Amino acid sequence: MILDRFRLDDRVAIVTGAGLGIGRGIAIGLAEAGADVVLAARTASDLEEVAFRVREAGRRALVVPTDVTVEADLERLVATTVERFGRLDAVVNNAGGAMPRAALDTSEGFLERTFHFNVTAPFTLTKLAARAMVDTVGHGAVVNISSRSASMTQTGFVAYGTAKAALDRLTRNMAPELAPRVRLNAIDVGGVATRSLEVVLTDDALRAQFEAGTPMRRPGEPEDIACAVLYLVSDASSWVTGKVFEVDGGTESPAITVPTAPLEPS
Repeated sequence: MILDRFRLDDRVAIVTGAGLGIGRGIAIGLAEAGADVVLAARTASDLEEVAFRVREAGRRALVVPTDVTVEADLERLVATTVERFGRLDAVVNNAGGAMPRAALDTSEGFLERTFHFNVTAPFTLTKLAARAMVDTVGHGAVVNISSRSASMTQTGFVAYGTAKAALDRLTRNMAPELAPRVRLNAIDVGGVATRSLEVVLTDDALRAQFEAGTPMRRPGEPEDIACAVLYLVSDASSWVTGKVFEVDGGTESPAITVPTAPLEPS
């Protein structure tokens, strides 16, 4: 049966940034598809609620408080997963982000921290996980959660958009080196109804502007991203690697513009 290829029964997946929003939705979705899920984020209390939902779906959950910007934490995350479950089948590099900031207000330090969080951290975890996957089960899949900001011209997102563009390029360039044993893909996510979009969705005028700029006329839901992730970590996508999927309600330009001050003589 073709639907069997979407099942993850008895597989083990790590999800970073799993405590809230998209990461939470992905973790619960993978559990509902049959996976045991290792939940990683900095705030353990957020992870405990997600762990309850994973167990409610009949699967095992392991909470591992993790700062993905610290390499030792990522090493411990992978080692703890293998020690507890004896295998690693999938990783979802979901942790990431940065607040909008005008280019001329973006310091070198802010730019470097944004790159570290959104590019270096998933790169490091992918390297560690790929080795663990091959050593324990012989194969696996990694999904990088990126952003449509990677390919859109968007004021206020010079750091974040550039970092996500780098993550997309990393995905394409790294995938052939991991193939055929480990598949690596990315998802460029549009505006999803999470805490980060709350300021837009709770303002009637901004919400109307956002929905008018989105062909599907609604924000995404974490479950929309979870469905795409499920495809990419399951056998349903066994012939897919090095690709970047856009899951964005059909948007081709920013649905909301972040205002920035024009450059004037000093």
